[in-house]
Amino acid sequence: MNQPSLFQVRRWSVTELTRHLRRILESDESLQDAWVQGEISNLSRPSSGHVYFTLKDSGAALKCVIWKGDAARLRGIPMQDGLSIEAHGKIGVYEPGGQYQLYVDTVRPAGEGALYAEYLRLKSVLEAEGLFASERKRQIPQFPRKIGILTSPTGAALRDMLNTLRRRMPLAEVILAPSAVQGEAAPLELVAGLQKLNDLFQPDVILVARGGGSIEDLWAFNDERVVRAVAGSAAPVICGVGHETDFTLSDFAADLRAPTPTTAAELATAISINDLAGYIHNAAGQLGNTMLAILDEKANALEQVNARMRYVSPTRRLVTERQRVDEAERRMARALEGRLKLDQAHLKGLAQQLESLNPLAILRRGYAVVTLAGSGKVVLTASQAEAGSDLRVRLSEGEIKARVTESG
Repeated sequence: MNQPSLFQVRRWSVTELTRHLRRILESDESLQDAWVQGEISNLSRPSSGHVYFTLKDSGAALKCVIWKGDAARLRGIPMQDGLSIEAHGKIGVYEPGGQYQLYVDTVRPAGEGALYAEYLRLKSVLEAEGLFASERKRQIPQFPRKIGILTSPTGAALRDMLNTLRRRMPLAEVILAPSAVQGEAAPLELVAGLQKLNDLFQPDVILVARGGGSIEDLWAFNDERVVRAVAGSAAPVICGVGHETDFTLSDFAADLRAPTPTTAAELATAISINDLAGYIHNAAGQLGNTMLAILDEKANALEQVNARMRYVSPTRRLVTERQRVDEAERRMARALEGRLKLDQAHLKGLAQQLESLNPLAILRRGYAVVTLAGSGKVVLTASQAEAGSDLRVRLSEGEIKARVTESG
């Protein structure tokens, strides 16, 4: 006979129990930052953009979801059934289905865990040395005349970069330093290529690039020797390795990181040939306006100089002096005329004085001049003329001879 329990046992609804389990799972920090390894199966990509699949191994299966935003970011990873991967995310519960599942935000091929750990270790060491510091980054020149490229000579990345450079800046000289971009020989070839570009060609900027791939494919650009060579390059370096979601240590050491090789070529030619043509056209217009303004200014200055030269010109002085000579000539003529009139008046006065003193004039008034015929001495007194003396009497007109008959 079953007797009812004296204590009430809690009865869960399905929803309550599911939510309780969800809270337990989501409160476990280790389950909110978990890496899970397994094989992909039942991969589904509905039109919503989300990705659904199952991770399984020999003993269990785990439902997984990648939301649309994360799926777009992980587009470069080849997701397919049967692929072994490591998925990172957090464990949660899908209440309507009553199932727990992994909400994935990062995926990498299985076996990359050790490489990623080494990546993080080396990144921490180099970052502590200041190799990735923003203050050591250099500006990329706006008009590079010589562009170096360090990449594989047979890869698609080189073709994409050359096409971009040819389209955007055909005036630039492009120098290729061919190098392996993956494998054991790649690090030493990359370092040697960088050194050769800097030592022999001195480019204005260097593009270090390759296409996308797994972490193993890109590992040469995480090699410490390559990273230090990028950081120590004499020319600024633009690193365009892999796809937009790939980050190598060389990206951090470079002066500028590009998400793809094509973008690296675009960043190296920030000002294209079309932009340059526009700048030249505008500069030519400004130069023309400036030259016209300068010519106007110089013309005004020249006119002022000409005016000053005309003021001090010998011709002007000659005209002035000629006028002064003419004026002096007129003054001299007037002075001479006046002087002549004065002299004529003076002479006239003297003539009148002479005339008044002229003996002939006296004679014309009835007087005569009597002289001794022998000596020509003027007789002034009667005693000078003795009786019998011969005299000469000068009249106003003519002369007569006389003899003294009597003297008294």
